[in-house]
Amino acid sequence: MMEVAGNLVNLATGHLISFPVIWITVASVFLLAGLVKGVVGMGLPTVAMGLLAITMPPAQGAAILIIPSFVTNIWQLLAGPSFKRLFKRLWTMMAGVAVGTVAGSGWLTGGHTGVALSGLGAALTIYAMLGLLQVRFQVSVRYENLLSPLVGLITGLVTGATGVFVIPAVPYLQALMLEKEELIQALGLSFTVSTIALALGLALHADDQMAPVPLLGVSLLALIPALLGMFIGQMLRARMSAEAFRRVFFSGLLLLGIYLAITSLS
Repeated sequence: MMEVAGNLVNLATGHLISFPVIWITVASVFLLAGLVKGVVGMGLPTVAMGLLAITMPPAQGAAILIIPSFVTNIWQLLAGPSFKRLFKRLWTMMAGVAVGTVAGSGWLTGGHTGVALSGLGAALTIYAMLGLLQVRFQVSVRYENLLSPLVGLITGLVTGATGVFVIPAVPYLQALMLEKEELIQALGLSFTVSTIALALGLALHADDQMAPVPLLGVSLLALIPALLGMFIGQMLRARMSAEAFRRVFFSGLLLLGIYLAITSLS
């Protein structure tokens, strides 16, 4: 494990071809993350960041995530029926996401790896528990103007610090009681804005350890297993129990979140 971790840390120095374990690790992670997204319509950034954080600094994992996340989420956003209406309704939330993500991304790129890992573990744990308990909220339309920018800002700060887009954006969007296709498109909108803002934040806070060109190459190649995983996941979605997959998915995230939170403190 130490050898693997050492090789992956060298990802930031540009020595990519000499370490095939990097490609195997990244391809495996994004194949699994894409499969999850194909089945449930979300989860690629969450799964990818959680697994990559085991073997590399969170900032590098977030940089590799950019292209697969952007491509898969922009497709999800544009495929829906109500982009203009949703954007008009949620633009203050998206503005909060953008501002918070850029402001918080310094935690990923600065000397706060332990804090970022701990935050990532906590975010995954909370999200998994909400999913396992099937907690559902409902937000009245009259409170949206107040809550949307606040939820967006908090989501952005969590995204900037951990690379995970889900808390509290996903529970909030579910609480708006949108139609199924509108909800999927709203998630695509939120994740797309988060991805773009995270890329900007990483670029603004990058230092010598980030090596943007090699990381961009890895991110581009990671798109291939991510899309393959999505294709497989979409086929599996019609053949398996959604409830069974939901339990396995959130149980795995819970264990991963607890593991990251504990190891970050050691």
